[in-house]
Amino acid sequence: MINLKTFSLVLLSLLMPSLALAATESHQPVDLTNSAIGFTAIAFFVFAYLLVMGEEFIHLRKSKPVIIAAGLIWGMIGWYYTQHGMPELAEHAVRHNLLEYAELMLFLLVAMTYVNAMDERRVFDALRSWLINKGFGFRTLFWLTGILAFFISPVADNLTTALLMCAVVLAVGGDNTRFVTLACINIVVAANAGGAFSPFGDITTLMVWQKGIVEFWTFFALFIPSVVNFVVPGLIMHFAIPNEKPEAADESVHMRRGARRIIFLFMCTIGTAVSFHNFLGLPPVIGMLTGLGYLQFMGFYLKKTHYKAIAESKVAAEQAGELGTMVPFDIFKPVARAEWDTLFFFYGVVLCVGGLGFLGYLAMISEVMYSSWGATNANIVVGLLSAIVDNIPVMFAVLTMNPDMPTGQWLLVTLTAGVGGSLLSIGSAAGVALMGQARGKYTFFGHLKWTPAIALGYAASIGVHMWLNEAYF
Repeated sequence: MINLKTFSLVLLSLLMPSLALAATESHQPVDLTNSAIGFTAIAFFVFAYLLVMGEEFIHLRKSKPVIIAAGLIWGMIGWYYTQHGMPELAEHAVRHNLLEYAELMLFLLVAMTYVNAMDERRVFDALRSWLINKGFGFRTLFWLTGILAFFISPVADNLTTALLMCAVVLAVGGDNTRFVTLACINIVVAANAGGAFSPFGDITTLMVWQKGIVEFWTFFALFIPSVVNFVVPGLIMHFAIPNEKPEAADESVHMRRGARRIIFLFMCTIGTAVSFHNFLGLPPVIGMLTGLGYLQFMGFYLKKTHYKAIAESKVAAEQAGELGTMVPFDIFKPVARAEWDTLFFFYGVVLCVGGLGFLGYLAMISEVMYSSWGATNANIVVGLLSAIVDNIPVMFAVLTMNPDMPTGQWLLVTLTAGVGGSLLSIGSAAGVALMGQARGKYTFFGHLKWTPAIALGYAASIGVHMWLNEAYF
């Protein structure tokens, strides 16, 4: 006969897993905002971000410090929770952040691959050549490059768009520093404004869309406010542009074989991502990766028919002097040319901000900003912060706080985070890139001189949004 003590031990051993599970489920993250771990985590993040902001001067890639900071922050969190018998809480939290990053990273990787493929097929070179050959005046080029930047950035990223348009400005502007400076400012403002009304236009809008907070077509309610943000400072700068006409250049660039088909497949890929999300309830990244398959099959076709195509068009290519440009398409070259530093920087930011949120800092900031200041004031401040700090960590912090706001306020913070970076030349990737490309002509202080005009456009776009999209509030 089994005695009572033995029976109790057996019963207890059978119940232990469920008891442990119940204990785990009762555990909640610990508020460590006033602890040594919390203060150290803040110090790591601030120091890492100072290195990021000084990238132009110290030439240290921005991904390096934030990746290290992310590892140190989560290492401290893991150590604390392991010491207190709750390692599963830290593990679950970091896996959640990692999943969010993976979805966005793969989405961006496909988009970058398509943009690089179009660049390799000389799509952007052909557009630049067309603009240069037309012989437009400085004022016309000012508006043309701005408008093109506004409409290309919702499809391509604002960095690629800005670099393309700046190449046109430098080619026709020559030594006219005033024109180059004003045109570059206009391009930065236009590229950032254009990305604000499209789910694909900026990482911030992409994050909001992938979270399911704002529907795909709802983002286009920001189109007119974005136009206002671009046009207002443009009208002010217009009268400072020299009313001259540069000499037209004689440059001829033809797109490589398959360029138009790749553009078409990119449109199909965007359609697939939207359909997967809106009609099938799947993450948009699944549709984007499916679209990468379209490009892979196109690459296979172009490679297999490459030599046949050369034989058919050899005479024409020789006459045009372009035989050397007829190279086979390799899908992995555009993948390799993706902005890996940006993608890894994004990883570091997501993990750093996620760690600070797990420590309790984002809840504390959310209480101050969205409860004390009000959603409108808080979202306007978010835009101003994005002129100093990259809009990626700012927007990810807002999404992690997840304040209870109507759709109109989510559209407002999407708008301000997207266009706020235009206030300073260091406020967006486009501005930083153009300072390097147009070195000595487009500078921090040259941009700063026109910040009041840009701020007027920023305020006007907010006012137009709150008036025009009142139904969303």
